[in-house]
Amino acid sequence: MITWHRVTEDDFPLLRGWLAQPHVARWWNHEVSPEAVARDFGPAARGEEPSEDLLAHLDGEPVGLLQRCRLADYPDYLAELTAVTDVPDGTMTIDYLIGTPELTGQGLGPRLIRSALTALWTDHPAAPSALVPVPTPNRRSWRALEKAGLRRVAEGDLEPDNPRDGRAHYIYRADRP
Repeated sequence: MITWHRVTEDDFPLLRGWLAQPHVARWWNHEVSPEAVARDFGPAARGEEPSEDLLAHLDGEPVGLLQRCRLADYPDYLAELTAVTDVPDGTMTIDYLIGTPELTGQGLGPRLIRSALTALWTDHPAAPSALVPVPTPNRRSWRALEKAGLRRVAEGDLEPDNPRDGRAHYIYRADRP
């Protein structure tokens, strides 16, 4: 069973370890110093910004990270996505990672995404949909989205997390059931 809890500052060492894993670092391109993790995850952990960072637990063990937010809370990002696809009012977005390398390629990604969307619909009843941009080279991620039931609705240029990926992204969408 997958369960979720809000990231706290006590989780930062775990996040640092995951962000340093090659399978995560390739796509997240994140600094892993204690200061960088505190800078980038601290505001959400303390409730100082509108995004939410959640740890995914599989049978009680932490296995992944989910970030979610209302697109309207980030106007520049919303404008970037609106230039590529229709974005209904109240739409949210998610990003995710499986931190434990041994659990990649085992079907956990689609399970985690389905569980994340179930939690999103419960926790944010006004959200009509979720959009998930994925760099086109990240086949494992977009295949996990497809296996979780999301539909590819657009392809376009967005600012990449990792500059080496270029701007081409697929945009996936899930609508509230």
